[in-house]
Amino acid sequence: MGILVRRGRAHDASNLAALEQRCFSYDQIGLRSFRHLLKQAHCFVWVALENEHIVGYCIVLTRKNSRKWRLYSLATAPEARGKGVARALMEAVETQAVIDRAALIRLEVKTDNQAAIDLYRKLDFEVVDILPGYYDDGSDGYRLQRSLNPHL
Repeated sequence: MGILVRRGRAHDASNLAALEQRCFSYDQIGLRSFRHLLKQAHCFVWVALENEHIVGYCIVLTRKNSRKWRLYSLATAPEARGKGVARALMEAVETQAVIDRAALIRLEVKTDNQAAIDLYRKLDFEVVDILPGYYDDGSDGYRLQRSLNPHL
């Protein structure tokens, strides 16, 4: 059937928290935080569905009067990896960013998460900083950035 991407809804919070638990063993977002993020005006949450089941999500944080967006989190269910879930979510982010006239998107990723780094590089993200000890398990991170239209 393919992957369907839509905006997250309040009733998705428990499924998102469960997916988070399956995808990450560090820096996890809890149910309470998902509920909060889904209500925020300057936060976009997208979910990816396969056969009506949530198989991925991404969260983007924005600030009023800022054209810089932050990809706060992106997760794909283990059984759905390699099916284009993350790419579909990132396409939704880019579409909304262009509509909202964002100039750039930033994100952080663990330096050992090669699959994510490869995806982001394919999507024209570049490493702009190294973040020693960035994650709560002590591992290092990269800050990546993609310029959309800096001349807006």
